[in-house]
Amino acid sequence: MKILLVHNTYQQPGGEDRVFEQERHMLEQAGNHVLAFTRSNFAAEQYGGFKRVQLVRNMIWASEPRAELERLLAREKPDVVHVHNTFMMISPSIYSACKEAGVPVVQTLHNFRLLCPGASFFRDGHVCEECLRHTVWRGVQHGCYRGSRAATAPIALMLDFHHRRKTWTSAVSCFIALSQFARSRFVAGGLPAERILVKPNFVDPDPGPGPRERNYAVFVGRFAPIERMRTLLAAWERLQNRVPLLIVGGGPERAEVEAEAQRRHLTSVQFTGVLPSSQTIATIQAARFLILPSEWYENFPVTIAEAFACETPVICSALGSMKEIVTDQVTGLHFRTADPVDLAEKAAFAWGNPVGMSEMGAAARREYLARYTAAQNYSQLLNIYERVAALGPLTDLAGESMAPATPRSPLVQLQGIHA
Repeated sequence: MKILLVHNTYQQPGGEDRVFEQERHMLEQAGNHVLAFTRSNFAAEQYGGFKRVQLVRNMIWASEPRAELERLLAREKPDVVHVHNTFMMISPSIYSACKEAGVPVVQTLHNFRLLCPGASFFRDGHVCEECLRHTVWRGVQHGCYRGSRAATAPIALMLDFHHRRKTWTSAVSCFIALSQFARSRFVAGGLPAERILVKPNFVDPDPGPGPRERNYAVFVGRFAPIERMRTLLAAWERLQNRVPLLIVGGGPERAEVEAEAQRRHLTSVQFTGVLPSSQTIATIQAARFLILPSEWYENFPVTIAEAFACETPVICSALGSMKEIVTDQVTGLHFRTADPVDLAEKAAFAWGNPVGMSEMGAAARREYLARYTAAQNYSQLLNIYERVAALGPLTDLAGESMAPATPRSPLVQLQGIHA
């Protein structure tokens, strides 16, 4: 199969960039003909002064990338186009080029930017769905992108323009949500439910289980937003240094977080900084449990899948996709979001029950093998590609559901993957 992947990389490499490269490699290894159309947000640095107006215009409708993609489609004639991200240098203009070329489009919904200028449904330390309930212009009012109304306004303008133009609903044959919870938010935001399938991210290569002796808890991730780190440190203060904790990661807030740990006299907490991927995995493998204290809608935290692959159970906030992916008292434990008292109680329980946590780790490992391997992911992704390619352009999809209800369809597992 000939597949054209479209992705706009970020200045700070993150999970979306990683998933794009992983899926690209997976598809190539399986023998598919894979093409890539990419741009980088580093190009935005060229737009200073009065050129910022041109950057805003391009964010809404970038003519040059659209023309280049149009030529690529005519020359290569791919079976399907899979879009990961168009923000900000590619822009949604490319969808109309695919539609005019008669090539079906698959869109992975890595974050919530189609519904929220800040992409996370989070502001001022709490979950916020005002843009979902009202309009994306609420994001400008609150300055949800980088804390700036001026920076948020062009994104809201881009979203409003393309929602009114029906860009996504008229040109995308199939949307991929990463969890059932994320799918529910996009359905609430107006995307057609029958075209949204659930396919999670994956971990490859398989790191395998860790050692039997596991002598610490671990947190892995960026320190922003700072609220989750305060919850974590407040919980550890209540534990009175009984539980060793490794904090892996960094960010601009690292100095503030380390100072907070010192102020609370947390001698059991050790900061490792950012580690290479192999060392991070090794650290997770040797942990009794991993903690994910997020206070916003994580879309699909790959860290959870990595922990499952390492046979490490997860203690997470009972919120959004985290609550869905981690089964309470089976593959880990839930605690009340932003509640350090409840987190401390769950961490104390986990630390004092190594046998029980080992059993949860084994269940987590089984979950990884069933849902989050490259083999499982490839099968699901290829099913989606073959389905949209067989149906043809979106104009031929009238009355045809991408989310069939009969068990005979191989795509049923995608709809129920996190049920």
